[in-house]
Amino acid sequence: MEKFPHPVYKETVLAPLFEGVKAHYVPAFRAINRAHLVMLAETGILGADDSRRIAAALVDIDRTVDVAALTYTGEVEDYFFLVEAELKKRLGPDLAGMLHTARSRNDMDHTVFKLTLKRHADAMIDKAQALAAAMIDKAAAERDTLIVAYTHGQPAQPSTFGHYLSAAVEVLLRDIERLQAARANIDHCPMGAAAITTSGFPIDRQRMSDLLGFAGPLRNSYGCIASVDYTTGFYAAIKLVFLHLGRFIQDLQFWSAFEVGQLHVPGSLVQISSIMPQKRNPVPIEHLRHLASMTAGRADAIVNTMHNTPFTDMNDSEGEVQSAGYAAFESGARVLDLLAALIAAVSIDGARVAKNIDAACITVTELADTLVRREGLSFRQAHEIAADTARAVIAAGTPLGAGHAAFARAFRERTGRDSALDEPAFAEAVSARHFVALRERFGGPGPKAMDEALAAYRAALTALSDRQAADAARTAEARAALDAAFDALLQE
Repeated sequence: MEKFPHPVYKETVLAPLFEGVKAHYVPAFRAINRAHLVMLAETGILGADDSRRIAAALVDIDRTVDVAALTYTGEVEDYFFLVEAELKKRLGPDLAGMLHTARSRNDMDHTVFKLTLKRHADAMIDKAQALAAAMIDKAAAERDTLIVAYTHGQPAQPSTFGHYLSAAVEVLLRDIERLQAARANIDHCPMGAAAITTSGFPIDRQRMSDLLGFAGPLRNSYGCIASVDYTTGFYAAIKLVFLHLGRFIQDLQFWSAFEVGQLHVPGSLVQISSIMPQKRNPVPIEHLRHLASMTAGRADAIVNTMHNTPFTDMNDSEGEVQSAGYAAFESGARVLDLLAALIAAVSIDGARVAKNIDAACITVTELADTLVRREGLSFRQAHEIAADTARAVIAAGTPLGAGHAAFARAFRERTGRDSALDEPAFAEAVSARHFVALRERFGGPGPKAMDEALAAYRAALTALSDRQAADAARTAEARAALDAAFDALLQE
């Protein structure tokens, strides 16, 4: 009979899996071993002396076995069996095997993956919150900074940079909520499910969950080893974050183009062409765009790997797939850090904005609204007069603010009478600053509406941060409780 493992299987599957454990999972395995031993001792499944000897052996393994320096040889199947082999060296096969009472590789693996995924999730949520804070601060600083807002790639209406950023902030805050909701679905402990159906031993699943820092045990034992929605749910949430940020990043690229030019990127974030000395290339924006797309794609790869897999314990959701997913956290973290730095550094070119506003006549909507309010016209008739005025000044190459004569002529032709709007009143009606100041409705760009919105964003971010801090505190308390309970075993 050929000896396990086949050399090709060893090199193509087992060795990479072993390296994955070395890189990602050793702390989680150690925590599970210690927590399970504590639970076995507290429930009386293991006696005090046996528990103490196993605890001492685990400490010795951690002290003497340099996992990072290990090379996979095939002598044991994987890291789990490596620890069991080390226990046998110190305790003999009978006592060493007692640690595995009432547990399986199935519930252990998904607990390992959840512990590790929670750690990555927390880091990403923290960075997303830092980006949200940077964007809110920038929106507050740029509350009154005029910009041209675009629809369908064309100049549409004046707004402010603060108002535009606030729209992106709202999406990001919702994305952080989705991340936290997905993280909450990770936060249920599979330990105690064993292979499928729990155990005939009087195990305490709640105690295991508490010691490992979970919010509670996952109820259905089959679901503990079969339901991978904790993975698909979080990676789906990741994808949405970077899909949405990618749209925002694309606008920054468009705004910084020479022909638009309303966004100025400072020299610290600009590279110069190797052959064209006049070119200022804001390439960090391009890196943000492709890194956001890569992150979304990496998240998609994990979700899609689960497609058409059986509803059972399976390798498709385990070590190699889980490890591959962590690349999404790496590239995603780079996006969140770089985008926060970029947002803090950029500014709006006010002169270019004013020029584009004049060239595109984007304040004529307010001229039409003013005619409805002050002249008693229908909006359709007012719209036609405003359109006539815009066409006339664009043809003459003059700013809209200097187009009172064209307006008066259009008004007379459409209504058969003269308008009550004199030149100063007309100039105010088509002023971009006036346009924004009037729009104080809930969610608008007016100063009062923006102040209310910014306060709401800060309150929402504080609530999200408080929730995250509570999870972090519970994790730290669980770690301390596990350390204390495990140390107590050593003293018995």
